[in-house]
Amino acid sequence: MSAFEFFFSFYGLLLGLSVAELVGGFARVLHEKQRIRFGWLTPLLALFVAVDIATFWNQAWVIFRGAPFNTFVLLISLAIAATFYVAASTTFPRVSAEGGAERIDMDAHFWAHRRLVFACVLAANLIVAVVVIVLALADPGFARLARSVSLWTGVSIFVVGTATAAFAPWRKVVIAALAVVLLYSLWNVAKSAAALAAMGGWSPVTGG
Repeated sequence: MSAFEFFFSFYGLLLGLSVAELVGGFARVLHEKQRIRFGWLTPLLALFVAVDIATFWNQAWVIFRGAPFNTFVLLISLAIAATFYVAASTTFPRVSAEGGAERIDMDAHFWAHRRLVFACVLAANLIVAVVVIVLALADPGFARLARSVSLWTGVSIFVVGTATAAFAPWRKVVIAALAVVLLYSLWNVAKSAAALAAMGGWSPVTGG
């Protein structure tokens, strides 16, 4: 087992728990749909968090595949994944069968918890940005990556949009910021899909 495989078995497990928490929260909400007043803010927030978690899975290959086995690297991954877990576990309201006839408003839940969710996502991304900057000081390959104007333009859009969604006091501004960061995330997904299509997809599996 390589150093990266050992690292990713830990990091992937932790990020997987965040995905499970996010999907589980959505499933619990659907199970108790009679008690839920559905809105569109929480589902959009959940989509944003889900796409960002998937992006971090991809970034692990780009950033950490050359990393040596080291406890400090594991602690960095723990900080990132734990921050995402808090965001994922807070995105959907807690719903239990013992709740009786209590009604749950998902839009109200969004406004009550959006600061924590967005702040956690922002913190995880800032940790990675700091890692890239530190690596750029020591490695020529990362230095070339850090000189990318498009990279830091995207980071700026993401950071400003997420911080605005987290801390702006005006609801219309928060909703606009959520729309911007979500559309930006989906645009990156579309670019990846286009790149995959340009490569011709992937080779079919042949039977032995």
